[in-house]
Amino acid sequence: MSQSRFNQVFLSQRVILLRTLQRMVNNHSTAEDLLQETYLRVTRALSERPIDHLEPFVFQTARNLALDHLRSRRVQARTLQEGVSMKILQSVASPLSTPEDATHAEQLLEHLSVSLGQLSARQQQIFILSRLHGCSYQEIADQLEVSLSTVQKELKLIMAICVGVAERLDRP
Repeated sequence: MSQSRFNQVFLSQRVILLRTLQRMVNNHSTAEDLLQETYLRVTRALSERPIDHLEPFVFQTARNLALDHLRSRRVQARTLQEGVSMKILQSVASPLSTPEDATHAEQLLEHLSVSLGQLSARQQQIFILSRLHGCSYQEIADQLEVSLSTVQKELKLIMAICVGVAERLDRP
């Protein structure tokens, strides 16, 4: 299955996918983010192996991402309800990583920094507002006085660059 075929399927099913995700997570901007992540994950999967039943695969990927998001929210809400402060949560050590993992993470950050540094000022602003400040697509569009479509297209491009950097680094 080719990338162009996937793009056709994705574009034809985008509205239905978005509505499905919105119903699941009850938040438009989170649904948009999950839709974008669905696109990236399916693109990555297509580059690794052929997918015979593309449309069900796309919907299942989107559904799984939404369920993961909801699960994460429940855990976070439960943790906060049980009275554990954010300071304590942030001080909990993560599982030990190997020196190779640390080196890989450093290289990934270096490469991402270089790639993101080559973006236009507007693209950098969009990325920062979306990924660091958690702004919705509409909030970004309003703040930068651009169309919602522009924000979506720019973020799609930026995320594709990030995925490309990670994939290049993961190749032997």
